[in-house]
Amino acid sequence: MTGGLRGPRAIVIGGSAGSLDALGVMLPALPAQLDAAVVVTLHLPREQPSLLCDIFRHRCALQVREAQDKEPLTPGTIFFAPPDYHLLVDAGPSLALSIDPPLHFSRPSIDVLFESAADVYGPALTALLLSGANADGARGLAVVQRMGGIACVQAPASAGAPAMPEAALALITPDHVLMPAQMAPLLNQLHQGRVS
Repeated sequence: MTGGLRGPRAIVIGGSAGSLDALGVMLPALPAQLDAAVVVTLHLPREQPSLLCDIFRHRCALQVREAQDKEPLTPGTIFFAPPDYHLLVDAGPSLALSIDPPLHFSRPSIDVLFESAADVYGPALTALLLSGANADGARGLAVVQRMGGIACVQAPASAGAPAMPEAALALITPDHVLMPAQMAPLLNQLHQGRVS
């Protein structure tokens, strides 16, 4: 799937408690010309509609959408997982929604997103795990790295809830440990193929 590509074709981001602060710094700083799809899974209350698109739509240069089942994964777009559905990357590439049981007490689960995206994109994937209060995402980040993708973790000192990035750091040595202000510049550089 990756033949000849110089940079990642997709970016997957996961987080929970405290991650909105990092997203608020990072997503508006991503350039309009970023030729990659960005897929975001956050732990959300199941019984309430998500406000993430409303929060970010007018702050970002990229298009912002709530993910729909079977929707093509298009570059230049940020897709947010809807509440109470697992969000997966499928062949195509496209997005898929699932009502399989929660993982780490969470649906959507970050592990589900990261592992499915790694299967489709392999080395053309960058994954970033943000602040959160449980271990969701650590195993998925390990799969991304094993499949040749780039694994990034928010620096625990900058996380409102450091348990999630700390769980990843206990499991793997990520390619990058980042403060929020470093995230968008690095993602842009990775896409341009300037760093690895």
